Amino acid sequence: MSLVPATNYIYTPLNQLKGGTIVNVYGVVKFFKPPYLSKGTDYCSVVTIVDQTNVKLTCLLFSGNYEALPIIYKNGDIVRFHRLKIQVYKKETQGITSSGFASLTFEGTLGAPIIPRTSSKYFNFTTEDHKMVEALRVWASTHMSPSWTLLKLCDVQPMQYFDLTCQLLGKAEVDGASFLLKVWDGTRTPFPSWRVLIQDLVLEGDLSHIHRLQNLTIDILVYDNHVHVARSLKVGSFLRIYSLHTKLQSMNSENQTMLSLEFHLHGGTSYGRGIRVLPESNSDVDQLKKDLESANLTANQHSDVICQSEPDDSFPSSGSVSLYEVERCQQLSATILTDHQYLERTPLCAILKQKAPQQYRIRAKLRSYKPRRLFQSVKLHCPKCHLLQEVPHEGDLDIIFQDGATKTPDVKLQNTSLYDSKIWTTKNQKGRKVAVHFVKNNGILPLSNECLLLIEALGIVPLQYVFVMTFTLDDGTGVLEAYLMDSDKFFQIPASEVLMDDDLQKSVDMIMDMFCPPGIKIDAYPWLECFIKSYNVTNGTDNQICYQIFDTTVAEDVI
Repeated sequence: MSLVPATNYIYTPLNQLKGGTIVNVYGVVKFFKPPYLSKGTDYCSVVTIVDQTNVKLTCLLFSGNYEALPIIYKNGDIVRFHRLKIQVYKKETQGITSSGFASLTFEGTLGAPIIPRTSSKYFNFTTEDHKMVEALRVWASTHMSPSWTLLKLCDVQPMQYFDLTCQLLGKAEVDGASFLLKVWDGTRTPFPSWRVLIQDLVLEGDLSHIHRLQNLTIDILVYDNHVHVARSLKVGSFLRIYSLHTKLQSMNSENQTMLSLEFHLHGGTSYGRGIRVLPESNSDVDQLKKDLESANLTANQHSDVICQSEPDDSFPSSGSVSLYEVERCQQLSATILTDHQYLERTPLCAILKQKAPQQYRIRAKLRSYKPRRLFQSVKLHCPKCHLLQEVPHEGDLDIIFQDGATKTPDVKLQNTSLYDSKIWTTKNQKGRKVAVHFVKNNGILPLSNECLLLIEALGIVPLQYVFVMTFTLDDGTGVLEAYLMDSDKFFQIPASEVLMDDDLQKSVDMIMDMFCPPGIKIDAYPWLECFIKSYNVTNGTDNQICYQIFDTTVAEDVI
Protein backbone atom coordinates (compact mmCIF):
# COMPACT_ATOMS: atom_id res chain seq x y z
CA MET A 1 0.00 0.00 0.00
CA SER A 2 1.20 3.50 -0.76
CA LEU A 3 -0.19 7.00 -0.91
CA VAL A 4 -1.03 8.69 -4.20
CA PRO A 5 -0.80 12.42 -4.95
CA ALA A 6 -3.37 14.34 -2.93
CA THR A 7 -6.78 14.92 -4.47
CA ASN A 8 -9.34 17.19 -2.88
CA TYR A 9 -12.39 15.07 -2.09
CA ILE A 10 -15.65 16.52 -0.80
CA TYR A 11 -17.38 14.51 1.93
CA THR A 12 -21.14 14.73 2.36
CA PRO A 13 -22.71 14.65 5.85
CA LEU A 14 -25.20 11.81 6.17
CA ASN A 15 -28.11 14.19 6.72
CA GLN A 16 -27.54 15.79 3.29
CA LEU A 17 -27.64 12.68 1.10
CA LYS A 18 -29.96 12.66 -1.91
CA GLY A 19 -31.11 9.75 -4.04
CA GLY A 20 -29.45 9.31 -7.42
CA THR A 21 -26.15 10.91 -6.38
CA ILE A 22 -22.67 9.45 -5.99
CA VAL A 23 -20.91 10.70 -2.87
CA ASN A 24 -17.95 10.31 -0.54
CA VAL A 25 -18.78 9.78 3.14
CA TYR A 26 -17.21 9.16 6.53
CA GLY A 27 -19.01 7.35 9.36
CA VAL A 28 -18.77 5.24 12.50
CA VAL A 29 -19.85 1.61 12.12
CA LYS A 30 -23.01 0.89 14.10
CA PHE A 31 -23.79 -2.52 12.61
CA PHE A 32 -22.14 -4.75 10.02
CA LYS A 33 -22.14 -8.19 8.48
CA PRO A 34 -18.71 -9.60 7.57
CA PRO A 35 -18.43 -10.31 3.83
CA TYR A 36 -20.33 -13.42 2.81
CA LEU A 37 -21.02 -15.16 -0.49
CA SER A 38 -24.29 -13.88 -1.95
CA LYS A 39 -26.75 -15.95 -3.96
CA GLY A 40 -24.82 -14.94 -7.08
CA THR A 41 -21.06 -14.95 -7.59
CA ASP A 42 -20.28 -11.78 -5.63
CA TYR A 43 -19.47 -11.28 -1.99
CA CYS A 44 -21.77 -9.02 0.00
CA SER A 45 -21.36 -6.94 3.15
CA VAL A 46 -23.99 -4.87 4.97
CA VAL A 47 -22.73 -1.85 6.91
CA THR A 48 -24.75 0.71 8.87
CA ILE A 49 -22.88 3.92 9.69
CA VAL A 50 -23.66 7.10 11.60
CA ASP A 51 -21.93 10.47 11.82
CA GLN A 52 -22.10 13.66 13.90
CA THR A 53 -25.50 14.49 12.37
CA ASN A 54 -26.91 11.41 14.16
CA VAL A 55 -28.32 10.16 10.84
CA LYS A 56 -27.88 6.47 10.00
CA LEU A 57 -27.10 5.09 6.55
CA THR A 58 -27.28 1.40 5.69
CA CYS A 59 -25.00 0.35 2.82
CA LEU A 60 -25.28 -2.83 0.71
CA LEU A 61 -21.84 -3.46 -0.72
CA PHE A 62 -21.03 -6.05 -3.40
CA SER A 63 -17.76 -7.14 -4.96
CA GLY A 64 -16.38 -10.15 -6.77
CA ASN A 65 -13.29 -9.83 -4.55
CA TYR A 66 -13.70 -10.62 -0.84
CA GLU A 67 -10.79 -8.36 0.11
CA ALA A 68 -12.22 -5.37 -1.78
CA LEU A 69 -15.03 -4.98 0.74
CA PRO A 70 -14.49 -2.87 3.91
CA ILE A 71 -12.19 -4.55 6.44
CA ILE A 72 -14.32 -4.04 9.56
CA TYR A 73 -13.55 -5.85 12.80
CA LYS A 74 -16.07 -4.43 15.25
CA ASN A 75 -18.75 -1.80 15.81
CA GLY A 76 -17.10 1.54 16.47
CA ASP A 77 -14.62 1.21 13.61
CA ILE A 78 -14.52 4.24 11.30
CA VAL A 79 -14.97 3.89 7.55
CA ARG A 80 -14.39 6.11 4.55
CA PHE A 81 -16.37 5.30 1.41
CA HIS A 82 -15.53 6.83 -1.97
CA ARG A 83 -17.96 6.76 -4.89
CA LEU A 84 -20.91 5.42 -2.92
CA LYS A 85 -24.19 5.53 -4.85
CA ILE A 86 -27.22 6.79 -2.92
CA GLN A 87 -30.67 5.41 -3.66
CA VAL A 88 -34.07 5.48 -1.97
CA TYR A 89 -35.70 2.12 -1.31
CA LYS A 90 -39.02 1.80 0.55
CA LYS A 91 -38.70 5.47 1.48
CA GLU A 92 -35.35 4.77 3.18
CA THR A 93 -32.06 6.20 1.96
CA GLN A 94 -29.36 3.58 1.43
CA GLY A 95 -25.91 3.32 -0.11
CA ILE A 96 -24.73 0.81 -2.70
CA THR A 97 -21.48 0.21 -4.52
CA SER A 98 -20.89 1.98 -7.82
CA SER A 99 -18.09 1.82 -10.37
CA GLY A 100 -14.79 2.69 -8.68
CA PHE A 101 -16.08 2.19 -5.13
CA ALA A 102 -13.25 2.19 -2.59
CA SER A 103 -13.07 2.08 1.19
CA LEU A 104 -10.69 2.67 4.07
CA THR A 105 -11.28 1.47 7.63
CA PHE A 106 -9.72 2.78 10.84
CA GLU A 107 -9.80 1.67 14.44
CA GLY A 108 -12.28 3.80 16.37
CA THR A 109 -10.47 3.78 19.72
CA LEU A 110 -9.28 7.16 20.97
CA GLY A 111 -5.49 7.35 20.95
CA ALA A 112 -4.98 4.29 18.73
CA PRO A 113 -2.68 4.75 15.72
CA ILE A 114 -4.54 5.92 12.62
CA ILE A 115 -3.60 3.15 10.19
CA PRO A 116 -5.87 2.65 7.15
CA ARG A 117 -7.07 -0.88 6.43
CA THR A 118 -7.51 -1.55 2.73
CA SER A 119 -6.65 -4.10 0.09
CA SER A 120 -5.90 -1.32 -2.43
CA LYS A 121 -2.28 -0.78 -3.33
CA TYR A 122 -2.79 2.95 -3.78
CA PHE A 123 -5.02 5.34 -1.88
CA ASN A 124 -5.30 9.00 -0.95
CA PHE A 125 -5.02 10.04 2.72
CA THR A 126 -4.42 13.65 3.69
CA THR A 127 -4.10 15.74 6.83
CA GLU A 128 -7.78 16.59 6.47
CA ASP A 129 -8.64 12.87 6.45
CA HIS A 130 -6.61 12.47 9.63
CA LYS A 131 -8.65 15.25 11.26
CA MET A 132 -11.93 13.65 10.09
CA VAL A 133 -11.01 10.33 11.72
CA GLU A 134 -9.96 12.03 14.97
CA ALA A 135 -13.17 14.08 15.07
CA LEU A 136 -15.32 10.97 14.58
CA ARG A 137 -13.39 9.15 17.31
CA VAL A 138 -14.04 11.98 19.76
CA TRP A 139 -17.72 12.17 18.83
CA ALA A 140 -18.23 8.39 19.03
CA SER A 141 -16.57 8.21 22.45
CA THR A 142 -19.40 10.27 23.94
CA HIS A 143 -22.32 9.32 21.69
CA MET A 144 -21.94 5.57 21.09
CA SER A 145 -21.91 2.86 23.74
CA PRO A 146 -19.11 0.29 23.59
CA SER A 147 -20.19 -3.07 22.20
CA TRP A 148 -21.46 -5.32 25.00
CA THR A 149 -21.39 -8.35 22.70
CA LEU A 150 -17.58 -8.69 22.72
CA LEU A 151 -16.83 -11.03 25.63
CA LYS A 152 -14.11 -13.27 27.01
CA LEU A 153 -14.80 -16.95 27.62
CA CYS A 154 -14.67 -16.43 31.39
CA ASP A 155 -17.66 -14.05 31.14
CA VAL A 156 -20.03 -16.05 28.94
CA GLN A 157 -23.26 -17.60 30.22
CA PRO A 158 -25.68 -20.19 28.84
CA MET A 159 -28.19 -19.07 26.21
CA GLN A 160 -26.12 -16.10 25.09
CA TYR A 161 -25.06 -14.59 21.77
CA PHE A 162 -21.68 -12.86 21.80
CA ASP A 163 -18.56 -12.00 19.79
CA LEU A 164 -15.29 -13.77 20.61
CA THR A 165 -11.66 -12.87 19.92
CA CYS A 166 -9.59 -16.07 20.00
CA GLN A 167 -6.75 -18.12 18.52
CA LEU A 168 -7.39 -21.20 16.41
CA LEU A 169 -5.65 -24.33 17.78
CA GLY A 170 -7.23 -27.03 15.64
CA LYS A 171 -9.94 -27.79 13.10
CA ALA A 172 -11.68 -30.82 11.64
CA GLU A 173 -14.38 -31.70 9.14
CA VAL A 174 -17.48 -33.12 10.84
CA ASP A 175 -19.79 -33.51 7.86
CA GLY A 176 -20.80 -31.52 4.82
CA ALA A 177 -22.92 -29.11 6.85
CA SER A 178 -20.76 -28.60 9.97
CA PHE A 179 -17.13 -28.02 10.88
CA LEU A 180 -15.21 -28.15 14.19
CA LEU A 181 -12.99 -25.33 15.45
CA LYS A 182 -10.88 -25.65 18.63
CA VAL A 183 -10.02 -22.20 20.01
CA TRP A 184 -8.88 -20.46 23.20
CA ASP A 185 -8.55 -16.92 24.56
CA GLY A 186 -6.50 -17.61 27.72
CA THR A 187 -9.49 -17.67 30.08
CA ARG A 188 -11.71 -20.47 31.38
CA THR A 189 -15.44 -20.76 30.84
CA PRO A 190 -17.67 -20.87 33.95
CA PHE A 191 -18.86 -24.29 32.73
CA PRO A 192 -16.62 -26.84 31.00
CA SER A 193 -16.86 -26.93 27.23
CA TRP A 194 -18.53 -29.89 25.60
CA ARG A 195 -16.32 -32.09 23.45
CA VAL A 196 -17.14 -33.10 19.90
CA LEU A 197 -16.34 -36.79 19.35
CA ILE A 198 -13.53 -36.86 16.82
CA GLN A 199 -12.24 -40.44 16.93
CA ASP A 200 -13.07 -40.83 13.25
CA LEU A 201 -12.15 -37.28 12.30
CA VAL A 202 -8.82 -35.95 11.13
CA LEU A 203 -7.90 -33.10 13.48
CA GLU A 204 -5.54 -30.56 11.98
CA GLY A 205 -3.30 -28.94 14.59
CA ASP A 206 -0.61 -29.66 17.20
CA LEU A 207 -2.25 -32.49 19.18
CA SER A 208 0.19 -32.27 22.09
CA HIS A 209 -0.36 -28.51 22.38
CA ILE A 210 -4.14 -28.98 22.21
CA HIS A 211 -3.96 -31.66 24.93
CA ARG A 212 -1.85 -29.38 27.16
CA LEU A 213 -4.46 -26.62 26.82
CA GLN A 214 -7.48 -28.91 26.93
CA ASN A 215 -9.06 -27.19 29.94
CA LEU A 216 -8.72 -23.76 28.33
CA THR A 217 -9.98 -24.69 24.87
CA ILE A 218 -13.55 -24.82 23.63
CA ASP A 219 -15.08 -26.75 20.75
CA ILE A 220 -17.16 -24.69 18.33
CA LEU A 221 -19.43 -26.25 15.73
CA VAL A 222 -19.76 -24.09 12.62
CA TYR A 223 -22.69 -24.66 10.26
CA ASP A 224 -23.85 -24.18 6.68
CA ASN A 225 -22.50 -21.12 4.86
CA HIS A 226 -19.71 -20.61 7.44
CA VAL A 227 -18.17 -24.04 6.75
CA HIS A 228 -16.24 -22.94 3.66
CA VAL A 229 -14.75 -20.02 5.64
CA ALA A 230 -13.82 -22.29 8.57
CA ARG A 231 -12.24 -24.80 6.20
CA SER A 232 -9.92 -22.10 4.81
CA LEU A 233 -8.66 -20.90 8.23
CA LYS A 234 -5.03 -21.50 9.18
CA VAL A 235 -4.22 -23.07 12.53
CA GLY A 236 -2.58 -20.45 14.76
CA SER A 237 -4.47 -17.53 13.22
CA PHE A 238 -6.35 -15.01 15.35
CA LEU A 239 -10.10 -14.83 14.81
CA ARG A 240 -13.13 -12.70 15.58
CA ILE A 241 -16.24 -14.90 15.62
CA TYR A 242 -19.50 -12.94 15.54
CA SER A 243 -22.82 -13.93 17.17
CA LEU A 244 -21.54 -17.15 18.72
CA HIS A 245 -24.32 -19.00 20.57
CA THR A 246 -23.95 -20.83 23.90
CA LYS A 247 -26.24 -23.59 25.14
CA LEU A 248 -26.07 -25.61 28.35
CA GLN A 249 -26.01 -29.34 27.70
CA SER A 250 -27.09 -31.68 30.50
CA MET A 251 -27.14 -35.44 30.86
CA ASN A 252 -28.85 -37.21 33.74
CA SER A 253 -27.24 -40.41 34.96
CA GLU A 254 -28.59 -42.11 38.10
CA ASN A 255 -28.46 -39.35 40.75
CA GLN A 256 -26.01 -37.13 38.92
CA THR A 257 -26.50 -34.24 36.53
CA MET A 258 -23.56 -33.45 34.25
CA LEU A 259 -23.42 -29.99 32.69
CA SER A 260 -21.29 -28.68 29.84
CA LEU A 261 -21.39 -25.58 27.65
CA GLU A 262 -21.95 -25.90 23.90
CA PHE A 263 -20.77 -23.32 21.36
CA HIS A 264 -22.50 -22.96 17.97
CA LEU A 265 -22.07 -20.61 15.02
CA HIS A 266 -25.39 -21.08 13.25
CA GLY A 267 -25.91 -20.73 9.52
CA GLY A 268 -27.02 -17.49 7.90
CA THR A 269 -25.88 -13.92 8.46
CA SER A 270 -28.50 -12.63 10.92
CA TYR A 271 -27.11 -10.24 13.55
CA GLY A 272 -23.79 -10.09 11.68
CA ARG A 273 -23.04 -13.80 12.18
CA GLY A 274 -19.67 -14.79 10.69
CA ILE A 275 -15.91 -15.25 11.06
CA ARG A 276 -13.09 -12.81 10.33
CA VAL A 277 -9.32 -13.30 10.54
CA LEU A 278 -7.59 -10.53 12.51
CA PRO A 279 -4.09 -9.32 11.60
CA GLU A 280 -1.40 -9.52 14.26
CA SER A 281 -1.14 -5.72 14.16
CA ASN A 282 -4.70 -5.38 15.52
CA SER A 283 -4.86 -3.89 19.03
CA ASP A 284 -7.31 -6.58 20.19
CA VAL A 285 -4.84 -9.24 19.04
CA ASP A 286 -2.09 -7.52 21.07
CA GLN A 287 -4.25 -7.83 24.18
CA LEU A 288 -5.16 -11.43 23.30
CA LYS A 289 -1.49 -12.38 23.03
CA LYS A 290 -0.87 -10.97 26.51
CA ASP A 291 -3.80 -12.99 27.87
CA LEU A 292 -2.49 -16.16 26.21
CA GLU A 293 1.02 -15.63 27.57
CA SER A 294 -0.26 -15.08 31.11
CA ALA A 295 -2.79 -17.93 31.05
CA ASN A 296 -2.53 -20.08 34.16
CA LEU A 297 -2.00 -23.61 32.88
CA THR A 298 -1.01 -25.13 36.23
CA ALA A 299 -3.97 -24.06 38.37
CA ASN A 300 -6.63 -26.60 39.28
CA GLN A 301 -8.94 -26.99 36.34
CA HIS A 302 -12.49 -28.24 36.28
CA SER A 303 -13.02 -31.59 34.64
CA ASP A 304 -14.65 -32.07 31.27
CA VAL A 305 -18.08 -32.09 32.90
CA ILE A 306 -19.63 -30.90 36.13
CA CYS A 307 -21.16 -33.69 38.18
CA GLN A 308 -23.79 -32.82 40.73
CA SER A 309 -25.46 -35.30 43.06
CA GLU A 310 -28.22 -32.73 43.49
CA PRO A 311 -28.94 -30.25 40.71
CA ASP A 312 -27.92 -26.68 41.51
CA ASP A 313 -30.81 -24.39 42.41
CA SER A 314 -29.65 -22.08 39.63
CA PHE A 315 -31.07 -24.45 37.05
CA PRO A 316 -34.32 -26.37 36.64
CA SER A 317 -34.23 -29.98 37.76
CA SER A 318 -34.52 -31.04 34.14
CA GLY A 319 -30.97 -29.79 33.61
CA SER A 320 -32.01 -27.35 30.90
CA VAL A 321 -31.84 -23.58 31.23
CA SER A 322 -35.19 -21.85 30.79
CA LEU A 323 -35.11 -19.19 28.12
CA TYR A 324 -37.24 -17.11 30.45
CA GLU A 325 -34.29 -16.59 32.81
CA VAL A 326 -33.65 -13.11 31.48
CA GLU A 327 -30.57 -12.63 33.66
CA ARG A 328 -28.89 -15.54 31.90
CA CYS A 329 -30.23 -14.96 28.41
CA GLN A 330 -28.64 -12.09 26.51
CA GLN A 331 -29.87 -13.26 23.11
CA LEU A 332 -30.12 -10.39 20.67
CA SER A 333 -33.61 -8.96 20.44
CA ALA A 334 -35.75 -9.05 17.30
CA THR A 335 -36.86 -5.51 18.13
CA ILE A 336 -34.87 -2.45 19.16
CA LEU A 337 -35.58 0.66 21.21
CA THR A 338 -35.54 4.09 19.58
CA ASP A 339 -35.39 6.15 22.79
CA HIS A 340 -35.33 6.01 26.61
CA GLN A 341 -32.40 3.55 26.75
CA TYR A 342 -31.73 4.76 30.30
CA LEU A 343 -34.79 2.86 31.58
CA GLU A 344 -34.02 -0.39 33.39
CA ARG A 345 -35.91 -3.54 32.45
CA THR A 346 -38.95 -4.39 34.57
CA PRO A 347 -40.41 -7.91 34.79
CA LEU A 348 -44.04 -8.22 33.78
CA CYS A 349 -45.03 -9.56 37.21
CA ALA A 350 -43.92 -6.25 38.74
CA ILE A 351 -45.67 -4.16 36.07
CA LEU A 352 -48.97 -5.95 36.68
CA LYS A 353 -48.85 -4.90 40.34
CA GLN A 354 -48.21 -1.19 39.73
CA LYS A 355 -50.60 1.71 39.20
CA ALA A 356 -50.89 3.73 35.98
CA PRO A 357 -49.66 5.83 34.29
CA GLN A 358 -46.10 4.52 34.03
CA GLN A 359 -43.49 3.77 31.36
CA TYR A 360 -41.53 0.52 31.29
CA ARG A 361 -38.77 -1.22 29.39
CA ILE A 362 -39.49 -4.94 29.01
CA ARG A 363 -38.00 -8.06 27.42
CA ALA A 364 -40.58 -10.69 26.57
CA LYS A 365 -41.80 -13.14 23.96
CA LEU A 366 -44.89 -12.83 21.81
CA ARG A 367 -47.21 -15.61 22.97
CA SER A 368 -50.00 -14.62 20.54
CA TYR A 369 -51.40 -11.66 18.65
CA LYS A 370 -54.66 -10.38 17.16
CA PRO A 371 -55.88 -10.13 14.49
CA ARG A 372 -54.30 -13.25 12.99
CA ARG A 373 -55.30 -12.13 9.48
CA LEU A 374 -52.86 -9.27 9.28
CA PHE A 375 -54.68 -7.25 6.63
CA GLN A 376 -57.41 -6.76 9.24
CA SER A 377 -54.93 -4.89 11.44
CA VAL A 378 -54.82 -1.88 9.10
CA LYS A 379 -57.31 0.80 10.14
CA LEU A 380 -58.07 4.42 9.31
CA HIS A 381 -57.29 6.84 12.14
CA CYS A 382 -57.91 10.56 12.68
CA PRO A 383 -54.94 12.10 14.52
CA LYS A 384 -57.14 14.94 15.82
CA CYS A 385 -60.23 13.27 17.22
CA HIS A 386 -58.81 9.71 17.32
CA LEU A 387 -61.59 8.24 15.19
CA LEU A 388 -60.79 4.67 14.11
CA GLN A 389 -62.59 2.79 11.35
CA GLU A 390 -62.17 -0.07 8.91
CA VAL A 391 -60.54 0.52 5.53
CA PRO A 392 -63.15 0.19 2.76
CA HIS A 393 -62.23 -1.60 -0.45
CA GLU A 394 -61.62 0.95 -3.20
CA GLY A 395 -64.17 -0.66 -5.48
CA ASP A 396 -66.81 -0.57 -2.75
CA LEU A 397 -66.58 3.16 -2.00
CA ASP A 398 -69.43 4.16 -4.33
CA ILE A 399 -71.66 1.45 -2.91
CA ILE A 400 -70.73 2.47 0.63
CA PHE A 401 -71.67 6.09 0.00
CA GLN A 402 -74.92 5.15 -1.77
CA ASP A 403 -76.02 2.58 0.78
CA GLY A 404 -74.84 4.58 3.77
CA ALA A 405 -77.93 6.78 3.64
CA THR A 406 -80.31 3.85 4.01
CA LYS A 407 -78.45 1.37 6.24
CA THR A 408 -78.42 1.76 9.99
CA PRO A 409 -75.35 0.69 11.97
CA ASP A 410 -75.62 -2.03 14.59
CA VAL A 411 -76.91 -0.35 17.75
CA LYS A 412 -75.22 -3.05 19.86
CA LEU A 413 -71.70 -1.80 19.20
CA GLN A 414 -69.20 -2.98 21.82
CA ASN A 415 -66.73 -0.64 23.48
CA THR A 416 -63.18 -1.90 24.09
CA SER A 417 -60.37 -0.71 26.33
CA LEU A 418 -58.63 0.71 23.24
CA TYR A 419 -61.59 2.58 21.71
CA ASP A 420 -65.25 3.51 22.25
CA SER A 421 -67.87 2.95 19.54
CA LYS A 422 -70.68 5.45 18.99
CA ILE A 423 -73.58 5.96 16.55
CA TRP A 424 -74.05 9.49 15.25
CA THR A 425 -77.03 10.97 13.39
CA THR A 426 -75.98 13.37 10.64
CA LYS A 427 -77.60 16.70 9.87
CA ASN A 428 -78.89 17.65 6.41
CA GLN A 429 -78.51 14.03 5.24
CA LYS A 430 -81.97 12.72 6.15
CA GLY A 431 -80.79 11.71 9.61
CA ARG A 432 -78.28 9.15 8.29
CA LYS A 433 -76.67 7.17 11.13
CA VAL A 434 -72.87 6.67 11.14
CA ALA A 435 -70.81 4.30 13.33
CA VAL A 436 -67.53 5.78 14.52
CA HIS A 437 -64.81 4.44 16.84
CA PHE A 438 -62.86 6.80 19.11
CA VAL A 439 -59.35 5.70 20.14
CA LYS A 440 -58.59 6.34 23.80
CA ASN A 441 -55.39 8.28 24.39
CA ASN A 442 -54.21 7.19 27.85
CA GLY A 443 -57.81 6.46 28.73
CA ILE A 444 -59.11 9.85 27.55
CA LEU A 445 -61.40 10.44 24.57
CA PRO A 446 -60.30 13.79 23.12
CA LEU A 447 -62.84 15.44 20.81
CA SER A 448 -61.92 17.84 18.04
CA ASN A 449 -64.60 20.37 17.06
CA GLU A 450 -62.88 20.76 13.71
CA CYS A 451 -63.18 17.04 13.00
CA LEU A 452 -66.79 16.96 14.18
CA LEU A 453 -67.72 19.76 11.78
CA LEU A 454 -65.99 18.02 8.90
CA ILE A 455 -67.72 14.74 9.60
CA GLU A 456 -71.13 16.32 9.99
CA ALA A 457 -70.81 18.51 6.91
CA LEU A 458 -69.01 16.21 4.48
CA GLY A 459 -68.79 12.75 5.98
CA ILE A 460 -65.07 12.86 5.10
CA VAL A 461 -61.99 13.46 7.28
CA PRO A 462 -58.24 13.31 6.46
CA LEU A 463 -57.52 9.94 8.04
CA GLN A 464 -54.21 8.09 8.43
CA TYR A 465 -53.54 4.41 7.87
CA VAL A 466 -52.32 2.66 11.03
CA PHE A 467 -51.60 -0.85 12.26
CA VAL A 468 -53.77 -1.73 15.28
CA MET A 469 -52.88 -5.02 16.97
CA THR A 470 -52.98 -6.69 20.36
CA PHE A 471 -49.81 -8.46 21.53
CA THR A 472 -49.90 -11.02 24.34
CA LEU A 473 -46.43 -10.79 25.89
CA ASP A 474 -44.83 -13.36 28.20
CA ASP A 475 -41.47 -13.07 29.99
CA GLY A 476 -41.82 -16.09 32.26
CA THR A 477 -42.84 -13.97 35.26
CA GLY A 478 -46.21 -12.86 33.93
CA VAL A 479 -48.43 -12.39 30.88
CA LEU A 480 -49.57 -8.97 29.69
CA GLU A 481 -51.65 -7.69 26.76
CA ALA A 482 -50.33 -4.57 25.04
CA TYR A 483 -51.77 -2.60 22.13
CA LEU A 484 -49.74 -1.61 19.11
CA MET A 485 -50.99 1.39 17.13
CA ASP A 486 -48.45 2.68 14.65
CA SER A 487 -48.38 4.07 11.11
CA ASP A 488 -44.88 3.08 9.95
CA LYS A 489 -42.28 3.09 12.73
CA PHE A 490 -42.72 -0.37 14.30
CA PHE A 491 -42.61 -2.53 11.16
CA GLN A 492 -40.68 0.13 9.19
CA ILE A 493 -43.36 -0.53 6.56
CA PRO A 494 -45.99 2.15 5.85
CA ALA A 495 -49.49 1.02 6.79
CA SER A 496 -50.75 3.20 3.93
CA GLU A 497 -49.02 0.96 1.37
CA VAL A 498 -49.32 -2.52 2.83
CA LEU A 499 -52.87 -3.13 1.57
CA MET A 500 -51.84 -2.33 -2.01
CA ASP A 501 -48.50 -4.15 -2.12
CA ASP A 502 -48.34 -7.96 -1.92
CA ASP A 503 -44.61 -7.88 -1.17
CA LEU A 504 -45.13 -5.60 1.82
CA GLN A 505 -47.92 -7.85 3.08
CA LYS A 506 -45.55 -10.81 2.83
CA SER A 507 -42.91 -8.82 4.74
CA VAL A 508 -45.31 -8.15 7.61
CA ASP A 509 -46.40 -11.81 7.59
CA MET A 510 -42.77 -12.93 7.73
CA ILE A 511 -42.00 -10.58 10.62
CA MET A 512 -44.96 -11.86 12.64
CA ASP A 513 -44.08 -15.49 11.83
CA MET A 514 -40.57 -14.76 13.07
CA PHE A 515 -41.92 -13.15 16.28
CA CYS A 516 -44.44 -15.95 16.87
CA PRO A 517 -43.30 -19.01 14.87
CA PRO A 518 -46.08 -21.55 14.24
CA GLY A 519 -45.60 -25.14 15.30
CA ILE A 520 -42.80 -24.71 17.87
CA LYS A 521 -42.63 -24.13 21.61
CA ILE A 522 -42.44 -20.60 22.98
CA ASP A 523 -38.95 -21.31 24.40
CA ALA A 524 -37.67 -21.14 20.82
CA TYR A 525 -39.34 -17.78 20.09
CA PRO A 526 -37.11 -14.70 19.78
CA TRP A 527 -37.00 -12.10 22.52
CA LEU A 528 -38.64 -8.71 21.96
CA GLU A 529 -37.26 -5.61 23.66
CA CYS A 530 -40.08 -3.07 23.98
CA PHE A 531 -41.20 0.10 25.68
CA ILE A 532 -44.75 0.02 27.00
CA LYS A 533 -46.80 2.64 28.79
CA SER A 534 -49.69 2.00 31.12
CA TYR A 535 -52.83 4.13 31.33
CA ASN A 536 -56.20 4.02 33.07
CA VAL A 537 -59.43 3.31 31.21
CA THR A 538 -62.87 3.82 32.71
CA ASN A 539 -65.78 2.02 31.09
CA GLY A 540 -68.91 2.81 33.03
CA THR A 541 -68.13 1.80 36.60
CA ASP A 542 -65.26 -0.51 35.62
CA ASN A 543 -61.66 0.69 35.92
CA GLN A 544 -58.94 -1.05 33.94
CA ILE A 545 -55.22 -0.55 33.32
CA CYS A 546 -54.20 -0.93 29.68
CA TYR A 547 -50.78 -1.01 28.03
CA GLN A 548 -49.50 0.32 24.71
CA ILE A 549 -46.21 -0.29 22.87
CA PHE A 550 -44.23 2.81 21.87
CA ASP A 551 -40.74 3.88 20.70
CA THR A 552 -40.00 0.33 19.51
CA THR A 553 -39.11 -0.89 16.03
CA VAL A 554 -38.27 -4.16 14.30
CA ALA A 555 -34.50 -4.76 14.20
CA GLU A 556 -32.83 -3.93 10.88
CA ASP A 557 -31.61 -7.46 10.45
CA VAL A 558 -35.13 -8.90 10.75
CA ILE A 559 -36.72 -6.87 7.94
